Amino acid sequence: MSLLAQVSGNVTAIAYGLAAIGPGIGVGIIFGQGVQAIARNPEAYGLIRQNMLLGFVLTEALALIGLVAPFILAGVGS
Repeated sequence: MSLLAQVSGNVTAIAYGLAAIGPGIGVGIIFGQGVQAIARNPEAYGLIRQNMLLGFVLTEALALIGLVAPFILAGVGS
């Protein structure tokens, strides 16, 4: 039984690692496109920055859900 518990812990770590890939790519795209938009239209800095931060917050919420979900699902299974 100890081997099963050890595998379960490793699966949780792998699940969070996989769940962090999507938000990581999303944050990179958000800030990359935001900087590009500011460079093209510096007068709209405030609006672009506001939308960039809103997108960042929503994307990071997915990463936090990905952090919590494997632990909740591991607890339900046992």
